[in-house]
Amino acid sequence: MSLGLIGRKIGMMRIFTENGDAFPVTVIDVASNRITQIKKTSSNGYCAAQVSFGQKKISRVNKPTAGHCAKAGVIAGSIIREFRVKDDSILGSFQNGMEIKSDIFKVGQKVDISGITIGKGFSGAIKLHNFSSNRASHGNSKAHKKTGSIGMAQDPGRIFPGKRMAAHMGNVKRTIQNLEILRIDSERNLLLVKGAIPGSKDGYVVIRSSVKEKK
Repeated sequence: MSLGLIGRKIGMMRIFTENGDAFPVTVIDVASNRITQIKKTSSNGYCAAQVSFGQKKISRVNKPTAGHCAKAGVIAGSIIREFRVKDDSILGSFQNGMEIKSDIFKVGQKVDISGITIGKGFSGAIKLHNFSSNRASHGNSKAHKKTGSIGMAQDPGRIFPGKRMAAHMGNVKRTIQNLEILRIDSERNLLLVKGAIPGSKDGYVVIRSSVKEKK
């Protein structure tokens, strides 16, 4: 695995190529990525870079986090994530307090993006699991969107665990794989990624190099 970035989803737009082809893209702000700790095999047992993103109010930062960030010489971020790498040589040019910019990626590279999906609240089985609705008329009495039968006979006499029923929808972590970076704005530290990504506007996302890149 290689080093990644934490970003903020700004929104979606459309861009055109030189050939006139239009592509939907998601704009991600990846500014303010700072390294708070470099972990090496000799001291930690594995190789990783701990990265802080954004800025949190001083009154909201607890003492352990404040001391940890002060030791690295960076301000406390609103979110901290760790990126594992294969060996120490990948982190040779990085050090505590260094800012990571969008140039660690390149145009055309495939990435995996993780984020928290938009919460939809408590939803029925038809919306949540894509079940078919019941008949609109002909004897149907107030059961148009009901789940239907969920149990069986006296044997086994219970509902099996995992039965798809009404439940909370959204607000879970999801990862979209093999998204292509179409453009990089180095001046403003923006990534323009082809297609949609999880989460709402201003939501945090984690961008990593694709682990199952399609050749």
